[in-house]
Amino acid sequence: MSKPQYYTTPIKTTGMAPGIPFIVGNEAAERFNFYGMRAVLVVFMTKYLVDRSGAAAPMDENDAAAAYHWFQFASYFFPTLGAIVSDAFWGKYYTILRISLVYCLGSVVLALDHTRLGLTLGLTLIAIGTGGIKACVASHVGDQFGPDNQHLLSRAFGWFYFSVNAGSTVSFLLIPWLLEHYGPGPAFGLPAVLMLAATYVFWSGRYKFAHIPPGGKKLLRETFSRDGLSALGKLAAIFVFMAVFWSLYDQSGGEWVLQGQKMNLHFLGIDWLAAQIQVVNAILILVFIPLFQFWLYPLISRVFPLTPLRKIGLGLVVIGLSFLVSAWIERQIAAGLKPSIGWQMPAYVLLSAGEVMASITALEFAYTQAPKSIKSMVQALYLLSISGGNLVAALVHVFIKNPDGTVKLQGAAYYNFYAALSIGCVAVFVFVAKAYKEKTYLQGEEPVALAGAAAET
Repeated sequence: MSKPQYYTTPIKTTGMAPGIPFIVGNEAAERFNFYGMRAVLVVFMTKYLVDRSGAAAPMDENDAAAAYHWFQFASYFFPTLGAIVSDAFWGKYYTILRISLVYCLGSVVLALDHTRLGLTLGLTLIAIGTGGIKACVASHVGDQFGPDNQHLLSRAFGWFYFSVNAGSTVSFLLIPWLLEHYGPGPAFGLPAVLMLAATYVFWSGRYKFAHIPPGGKKLLRETFSRDGLSALGKLAAIFVFMAVFWSLYDQSGGEWVLQGQKMNLHFLGIDWLAAQIQVVNAILILVFIPLFQFWLYPLISRVFPLTPLRKIGLGLVVIGLSFLVSAWIERQIAAGLKPSIGWQMPAYVLLSAGEVMASITALEFAYTQAPKSIKSMVQALYLLSISGGNLVAALVHVFIKNPDGTVKLQGAAYYNFYAALSIGCVAVFVFVAKAYKEKTYLQGEEPVALAGAAAET
């Protein structure tokens, strides 16, 4: 019996592409790993780090926040390399599968070695792993759709983002609890197990996917041709503003956690851990995705037609407003009130609304506006905006630190700076968005099944 072969173009159907459940399931488990580990990272660095002898050797808050953003920077820088490997040599499926094993190894190292060496090695391997994967996963979703079911592409990206937040919702509650009660071994070990599960789920759907063949050296020539560079340049002008968005957004897992540790954590009859409050973002996203798509966007469009770029601009304003709430909280802390952690809820509402408007929209925009041959490269360029945003945040922490360990920009002034940055940049974004000319690219129309594949679908 001949070995089943893979589809090489989108499977012809007017319904949802059959490979999407496997991608969504994989993404839910992988995001449980990533967000669960990331949720407790600054707490781990400030409370649980040890030296080679086992003695406590924690970081201070400013250094831990900077290290957190350096990790985020690396995690979203490596997609550039992953995209080249994917589009030119391995293809999206094999790139995701192989790099996932590197990811798993990093998670194991983090679970077993709690020194700075283990932290550095584990986070480096995870950054390489998540970088290689993130360059390909979203474009792998888009590759499953052709002209017959392209109307379902937005819904698929919505479910894709839904899976991200379903995985993170559970991990935001569970992993901080494991760290608090059982230590870093179990807290990092469970995400490692889930990463192995994510890899298996993805592998099990291999005959349900459209495997778009890699382009080889021709792809590299097309990417760096005049037309390829022109497409990348046009999108880069948009993604610069997304970097500003991410410089704010990713502080919810770092600076907002440190802020929460200074607040009254008894809320709604529950004694929370500061890192657990991040679950509010994940839950709100699950609620906001259908609410915005089916109610808010149509309502706004009656008086102000919403294009993708207008949604991104609104997202920048809304996330800036969330940092004004954080600044108000800092003023209460400075005044000697110990405000309730409940006061972070309005900030998370605004942060989550901004995420739905800007992040989900930009993710789909990065796929549809990318020429067919360089879709992973454009996804990598989009992810590079996340890297750039975290680079900004990390460098701010470096520059504001004084030789004596104090900081130049602290408390409410720190958050007001970022609010002004996000809201202020929209004045420039308006002109860039008006100059951008949209052009949509989707994969080919006819699905081609190689011998034996149909029997297993």
